[in-house]
Amino acid sequence: MHTDRSVSQITEAEFAENWERIKSDAYWRITSGKFYKIMVKEDDDDDSGESFVLPFIPNEEQLQVLNNLWYRNVIPKARQRGITTLICIIWLDHALFVENQRCGIVAHRDKSAKAIFRDKVKFAYDNLPEFMRQMFPLKASNAEEILFEHNNSSVQVSTSLRSGTTHRLHISEFAYICAKFPERAVEVMTGSIPSVPLNGITVIESTGMGSEGDFARISYRAKELKDARKKLTKRDYRLHFFPWWTAQEYRMEPEGVDISPKDNEYFDRIEAENGIELDQEQCAWYVSTRDNDYAGREELMWREFPSTFAEVFEQSKEGCWYTKEMTAMRITGRIKTLPTVLGSSCWSFWDIGNTDGTAIWVIQRIGHEFRCIRFYEAWGEPYAHATAWLQSLGLTFECHYLPHDAEHVRQGKTDNVSPRQMLEELLPGARFETVDRIDDVTWGIQQTRDIMPQIWIDENECKEGIAHLDGYKKKWNSTQQRYIDVPEKADGHSEAADALRQFGQAYASGKLNVRISSKPKKARNWRTA
Repeated sequence: MHTDRSVSQITEAEFAENWERIKSDAYWRITSGKFYKIMVKEDDDDDSGESFVLPFIPNEEQLQVLNNLWYRNVIPKARQRGITTLICIIWLDHALFVENQRCGIVAHRDKSAKAIFRDKVKFAYDNLPEFMRQMFPLKASNAEEILFEHNNSSVQVSTSLRSGTTHRLHISEFAYICAKFPERAVEVMTGSIPSVPLNGITVIESTGMGSEGDFARISYRAKELKDARKKLTKRDYRLHFFPWWTAQEYRMEPEGVDISPKDNEYFDRIEAENGIELDQEQCAWYVSTRDNDYAGREELMWREFPSTFAEVFEQSKEGCWYTKEMTAMRITGRIKTLPTVLGSSCWSFWDIGNTDGTAIWVIQRIGHEFRCIRFYEAWGEPYAHATAWLQSLGLTFECHYLPHDAEHVRQGKTDNVSPRQMLEELLPGARFETVDRIDDVTWGIQQTRDIMPQIWIDENECKEGIAHLDGYKKKWNSTQQRYIDVPEKADGHSEAADALRQFGQAYASGKLNVRISSKPKKARNWRTA
């Protein structure tokens, strides 16, 4: 369903009559529908696959971006919102009407870059009125660039833009570049973005690909600035976020769509968090799209059609150990701000290594809940740094649980002692237990999975730990081209995951002296039928 596009392209007489306004009013040129045309698929329900050529008139989300465009912009978004189309039209318009400008578009693949250029930039130019193309002739044109003869401005696409100055830069699907082509992401950060002068414009847009990478970091920083209502400098990024439910076209008839009580709980939470009310057609569209297009995988739906800003980056990437468990934790609202109950004892669970970092989870048991209320990690720090952190919390600890290798004696400057012995000296009177060694680490991971339905995590105090659990993945075997059941140790996520695994193993072995079923409670349906 499209905005009414029943407008006529500008005539040569109208152009001459309105020349003063035309050359000075870029907003009117872009939004009037009289200049630029685009290719669109008319309707999601149209099975013909036929494309239509229509005047470009911005939709609501495109107008929001246009009206709030800053020097630097980051746009985490749902799919098919037309942001790339909008930016291509803006860049083309700028190059047509401003001399000596370089407008660039960076895409994740060479094929994608050329397709964007062909179907959005070059198509819009080729469909200008004939008299305009004669006024704004091409000096050079190929699959990657058009250069205008009348003013020496150009629009170029590539997988990286580094040399020279880029006055307008658009980076498409940057999260994908960060996840799949890390070296290229570095090139974008160190080459493409710095090529834009402070008075230029940079737009980074993408669907999500997990909580790692520069796209996530830039987006989170922009959200912090927005939430704090801070005045932006020219180097700061302005956040533009568009969840799926703001698009009127994302709806369908609910007949035949099975919306479960679990789905209703999810929709209730989204409504409460955003102060909105979703209708049956929207809910039906969401469930049908998730179940049919993405095989019921919530994490893929979050990535492609997020309901909240957080969901953009809550995607568990393929090969991660705790995808299902972390997804369930979020859907049931168990990642949230948690109160610390003073006077109720806690446990700490450690991962320590000879050369690795140290990670600690502090867990407090409240009723049937195991609450992760604090998380610590450090590299290259002595054990005294970790124990000082624990003491600073002002909590009562029942026991500190260490991994089996804490008993290994290590050579010191004067004495050969184990990590456990060093910690006992640093925390005199504290009780320590060593979790038994298991032969197969995947069994310990499974034991952790078994208890995770009873785990709650503080979203603020354990932010880094949550990111590590999301990113904890299997090792990639390049020969077999698949993930194998061996934890990846090189990406910095294993320390936090191993520390939580000590909790899973301690619970399973009875060392915690608790007997609570790890079976999750049955979800209740709060939505009125």
